[in-house]
Amino acid sequence: METKTKESKGLFSKLSGMTDSNLLLTITIVVFVLMYIGAMIFLGKGFLKPQAFFNILNENAALIILSCGLSLVMITGGIDISVGGVTALVTMSCAVYLDHKNGTVGGAMLLALGIGLAFGLVQGYLVAYLDIQPFIVTLAGMFFAKGMTTIINADPFNVANEQFVALKNTRVNVPGMGSYNKKGVYVNAYVEIGVIIAILIVILMFMMLRWTKLGRSFYAVGGNRQSALMLGINVKRTRFLSQLLCGVLAGIGGFVYFLHVGSGAATNGAGAEMNAIASSIIGGTMLTGGVGNIIGTLFGVLSLSTIKNIVASAGLDQAWWTGITVAAMLCIFLVVQSIVVARKK
Repeated sequence: METKTKESKGLFSKLSGMTDSNLLLTITIVVFVLMYIGAMIFLGKGFLKPQAFFNILNENAALIILSCGLSLVMITGGIDISVGGVTALVTMSCAVYLDHKNGTVGGAMLLALGIGLAFGLVQGYLVAYLDIQPFIVTLAGMFFAKGMTTIINADPFNVANEQFVALKNTRVNVPGMGSYNKKGVYVNAYVEIGVIIAILIVILMFMMLRWTKLGRSFYAVGGNRQSALMLGINVKRTRFLSQLLCGVLAGIGGFVYFLHVGSGAATNGAGAEMNAIASSIIGGTMLTGGVGNIIGTLFGVLSLSTIKNIVASAGLDQAWWTGITVAAMLCIFLVVQSIVVARKK
């Protein structure tokens, strides 16, 4: 009995000794692993092949990038709900540029970056230097982006540009992870180009937050702005840079989304901002700021997508079941965050 008590105390002390970010990251990873293993055991077919996991990455590469941007802003105590609108604007602008203006893929990439940069600069300035609420600023940005998308072209269409189509159809094979189909033919597992871009961004953002002065400033500003000022941190510039980076990542995410769907439409990216916020929260980023981890955000996206696939595979393919399940999952993680915060007290 005493041994069990000592073991439980030892486990509790280890958990108590972890930082908030690491504890929430651990919880997110454990939940995702248990959820995916459970799906493999009970739902079988759709989850047993490695390609099923890679398809989650293929479908959510853009969301991973958008969620990274949201995490950066949320760590500083801000928010950005314009990323879905920016995604739609990027896809339509690039589609029109490629098909109607005979543009190049390189030019389309620069256009996407330019749009994201413009939103980041304007919204960052209004939030950081004019001290306007981020929610209001980015809400206006969302409406503006959606309005501009419709002005550029109201009708959805698929892009026929040969250079773009070739890039869209490019697949990167994952060695040793293929499987045999019903005819006994071996099929290589693959990921799309967008997944490679998303993983690179996750690594870069993780390194930036972990090992750079700017990353530490993000956490300091989100934790306590007054204390950050006393430490000599330029709070306004830090908040500006977080919004700027989020805008740039929204532009990149928009182009990755464009690569996946291959079309321009005003409905592209609909709800992406809510999914990105949900993924960041599930990944351990706190809305109050100061706590978050980009690796957790990646697993937050994977968890969100996995729960949606589980609901669909269980035969509950009506839209409201997915919404109810995501809402329940989000509430659970918010309660967990509250408990993590309360343990300090």
